[in-house]
Amino acid sequence: MSWKYLMPYLLCLVQGCLAYNGMDMSMDDGISLAVGNMLSYLHFTPGDTLWFLGWVPKSSGAMVGTCIALFMLALIERWIAACRAVMEFHWGQQEIIIASEKLDTLPTQSSPIGFMRRFTPPFIPAHDITRGVMFAAQTLLSYLFMLTVMTYQLGFIFSLVVGLGVGETLFGRFGSIVHVH
Repeated sequence: MSWKYLMPYLLCLVQGCLAYNGMDMSMDDGISLAVGNMLSYLHFTPGDTLWFLGWVPKSSGAMVGTCIALFMLALIERWIAACRAVMEFHWGQQEIIIASEKLDTLPTQSSPIGFMRRFTPPFIPAHDITRGVMFAAQTLLSYLFMLTVMTYQLGFIFSLVVGLGVGETLFGRFGSIVHVH
């Protein structure tokens, strides 16, 4: 037998020996974590870690409590969105008033600077800082909801969807104020 034929065989044998590291590589079970199990398919099985290791609902009572908490957080997210919409409408009206007061005191100009002053809303710290904080809170909740959905726990997902739907039903009409002129 020549080395030309023996070399690929030896390489395959060595690779097979090096590949075995004592780990079971079967994909039938979930990923074992220090606490709980992460299943990579939609399920109702309790034991998923939600956001941090201290929140692992393992009993049915803990699952119900977690689902209620997620439902309430979804309601809060829709409430924040409604508050932002109402505040944006109110702030927009105040910005128009402030801008028109400034325009009355300025001489008429046909320059682009006058055009920018007329249509650029002024920076009002009380409005803009509040807007930023509310947006950050809403974004934080959105990312937490994304992480919740990534657990593939159907109880969590249904709680979020129902909570967002109920929240939109309760608070969505306030968000439509912005679109009505």
